[in-house]
Amino acid sequence: KIRDVIYKNDKINLDKKRLAMGQVLSLSLIDVSLSLDKELSFYDYVKYLYVVKRLVRGVPIQYISGKAYFYNRWFKVNRNTLIPRVETEYLVLETKKLIDKYFSSDVSILDIGTGSGIIAITLASFSDKYDVCATDISSSALKVAKYNDNLSQVKFIHTDLYKGIDRKFDVVISNPPYISHDEEIMDIVYDNEPHLALYADMDGLYFYDKILSECKEYLNDKFFIAFEIGYLQADSIIGIVNKYLKDVNIIVDKDYSGKDRFIFITNCN
Repeated sequence: KIRDVIYKNDKINLDKKRLAMGQVLSLSLIDVSLSLDKELSFYDYVKYLYVVKRLVRGVPIQYISGKAYFYNRWFKVNRNTLIPRVETEYLVLETKKLIDKYFSSDVSILDIGTGSGIIAITLASFSDKYDVCATDISSSALKVAKYNDNLSQVKFIHTDLYKGIDRKFDVVISNPPYISHDEEIMDIVYDNEPHLALYADMDGLYFYDKILSECKEYLNDKFFIAFEIGYLQADSIIGIVNKYLKDVNIIVDKDYSGKDRFIFITNCN
């Protein structure tokens, strides 16, 4: 029975065993607890042992399963893409609110560094009036993003930042790499997630500087920019904004834990 497997007297963390069982049987953790008296097939038991072994080795469950949940749907992920965070959901939802506030007709959106495509695809799903383009320097990440965009709503471009972009946009959004090379991060992140999508020069500020220094050429007269940021970077990024853009409103917003995590920049009233 499931109960006998999960509560077997061993040195494996109980939460990891529950997580592995849920993954194998496609059950939530609550449903696992409600299914303890059910029989487990030998095939599922073998799968369970494999998942537990990888979890114990520090592999995130999302990379084991090849999928991650983000705003009401599952997305394919692998080691070429970051695992989606709930903070990025907030970035997408706040961006939609600002689009609804500032724009009444069709809106063009550029997602820089799209990775698995979660930002671009989720925004495109909100309205057929959203014309969304997404770029990434990683061809491997773009393969994942294109797989996730099964409705072909987003135009994906393999490029570095704005290179090869020949049009202007109302909205630029990005969750770029923002971790400094000397910053310590959790082993499970460092050992598994792509460093190309994690680390940046200039104490983690390189991509904010590059995006903002070149953005005027790619923005329409009325625009806003949305960033996810490191929680200690707000003041530094505000300085970069003021260096390159004049007469804009800057909004710093917090994540669910109360840390500065987002910056919205606009010249809209």
